[in-house]
Amino acid sequence: MNDVALFAAVGTPLTADETLDRPALESHVVDQFRGGMTGVLIGGTMGLMQLLTDATYRQLVEIGVGAAAGRGEVMVGIGDTSFARTRERIRFVNKQREVDGVVCLSPFLVKFAQDELVDYFRALADESRVPVYLYDLPGLTGVKLSLETVLAVATHPNIRGIKCSSELGWSRQLADLAPAGFRVIFAQADLVDVLLHADITQHLDGIFSLAPDWTAGIARAAAAGDWEQASAMQQKLSALLRVVKEFGVFPSFTVLLNARGIAGNYCPAPLRPLNEAQRERLLASPIVADLLAGNPIQPAPARHDNGNGTAVPSMDPIRPAAATAR
Repeated sequence: MNDVALFAAVGTPLTADETLDRPALESHVVDQFRGGMTGVLIGGTMGLMQLLTDATYRQLVEIGVGAAAGRGEVMVGIGDTSFARTRERIRFVNKQREVDGVVCLSPFLVKFAQDELVDYFRALADESRVPVYLYDLPGLTGVKLSLETVLAVATHPNIRGIKCSSELGWSRQLADLAPAGFRVIFAQADLVDVLLHADITQHLDGIFSLAPDWTAGIARAAAAGDWEQASAMQQKLSALLRVVKEFGVFPSFTVLLNARGIAGNYCPAPLRPLNEAQRERLLASPIVADLLAGNPIQPAPARHDNGNGTAVPSMDPIRPAAATAR
């Protein structure tokens, strides 16, 4: 259980005029590592990268990466609608020193064939200074990556893994078939305890960024072999996920992060914020009361040099993951 990776996909806090709220972003990112996450994804679908102006995206990456630097793994979302637009994002991210990987959503306007997607991902990997991770999210893109496509691009030396947000059985097959060193990162927030029990240790989800302490608590209990406690923590995370989905993911994130002391609007137009009655109902939910009671915002943990020139949190409850296939 030493190779557990827990990535929080963070949101993008905006001001009233939908420019970046820098202090809120810094607080949001630092909160992930305080809570026990081993890494963050900045500018993923939770961050609604595709809805931001190019200027706001660049600020998001620069400030988010700066806030996360030295605390854990840092990944940045770069997937856009075309090769040219995604390549432009890669070239910008290439200038950021503290990025560990880029996460590439499949193109989501034109529906490319599988062999065209192989060419697409390989060409982008040639452009990237850091490892490329595919992102399979067919519910959003309308295109499901085939096992054959993923295995074909996995032979590229700079394509190091994939985030799987589709059917669990498909992801498990891929984990079994993928070459050594190719990371299959699961987005199954309601099954973290079960997957850890099966020694599937790579996990990434947006709900983690709302409750990093609960997510890390699942992993700590699993590492101790306390599966009853892991299950109890998983039930809390799953209950929170159900409530967030009921009220709408992005409106809920705004209300709940604000209630936890992290400012910003995570629900850009034309998404509608919760009205006052909805907000009161959300905050009155028992699982939300539990979240707010147990997750106050605290100062960032002090960082120290680990002996090789890298600053790390002084109290990290989970060991960062090695690059493994599961």
